[in-house]
Amino acid sequence: QVQLVESGGGLVQAGGSLRLSCAPSGIILGFNVMGWYRQAPGKERERVATITSGGTTIYADSVKGRFTISRDNAKMTLRLQMNSLKPEDTAVYYCNGLGYNGINYWGQGTQVTVSS
Repeated sequence: QVQLVESGGGLVQAGGSLRLSCAPSGIILGFNVMGWYRQAPGKERERVATITSGGTTIYADSVKGRFTISRDNAKMTLRLQMNSLKPEDTAVYYCNGLGYNGINYWGQGTQVTVSS
């Protein structure tokens, strides 16, 4: 079964930057809306940013002005550029994509840790 595979997580100091990437593990027709979500220890999963196939973006208030979501529809890849990182951004980040086949795909997550 096709899954989404994330990469780019890691440990960074506050104020630093990281870039997350996501791509499908196999062949898929394409994605409608794609997005990044995150879950910190003891908290519920929350939406970070989403982007439609047409490029319309929505960001959580907590990341506006610091994070940028982008996608390559031809390659079906998704990115999240994270700048000015804060310790409260520490979480497992998940890639999500709603396929044109109606299936909601998730990645297994990548850890982002921001030290103070």
